[in-house]
Amino acid sequence: MDDVNPDTLERACEGSIDAFEEVYKATSSFVYNVALRITRNSVDAEEVTQDVFMKIYHSLKDFHYRCTFKTWAYRITVNTAINHYRKSVRHQKNRQDFDSAIKTLPGGSSTAEVAIQSDNEARLNTLLGCLSLEHKTCIILREIEGLSYQEIASIVKVPINTVRSRLKRARLALLEIAGKGLV
Repeated sequence: MDDVNPDTLERACEGSIDAFEEVYKATSSFVYNVALRITRNSVDAEEVTQDVFMKIYHSLKDFHYRCTFKTWAYRITVNTAINHYRKSVRHQKNRQDFDSAIKTLPGGSSTAEVAIQSDNEARLNTLLGCLSLEHKTCIILREIEGLSYQEIASIVKVPINTVRSRLKRARLALLEIAGKGLV
C-alpha cells in the first residue's frame, strides 16, 4: 500500500466524502488482505474491513501526522483484526474455516495454475494457523506485506528487538512444522 496523498487526507479530515472514498479505494484491498491473514476467514475479514473504515472515518479528524497514514492504518487494521479473531476464537474454539481468499479466478489461468495457487493458499493458511497470534501478525506484516522492522514495531507497539525475536521464533516454528511434513 502506498501512502495516501496528504491533500486527500486533509480534505477527508474536513469531511469530504469524495476524499474519504479516495482513501478507501487506495487502502481497502490492503486492509482486507491483512484482516484475512489474521482472521483466516473471508467473512470475518470483510467485517473487520468495515470496522476499520468506520474507525478511520470517525477518527480521521484526530490523525495529526505523528506517523504516516500507512502506519496508522496498519495499526488500526492489525488491532481490529486481532480483537475480532480473539472474540471469534472465544465463541467458537474448534472453528477451522479456511475460506479461499480468491473468489473469482483471473482470466487466462490454466487449471493447473489454479490448483497450485489454491494448494499454496491452503498451505499458507495452515502454516499461519499453527503460529501464535503475535508471531502470525509479525510474519504477515513482514513477509506478506513487506513492512520494515521499524514499521512493524510501530504498528504492534513493541520494541524493534521484540519484532526481530518474534519473527525469528515464527520462522523457526514454520521450518519445524514444514520439516515434520505436517503441511
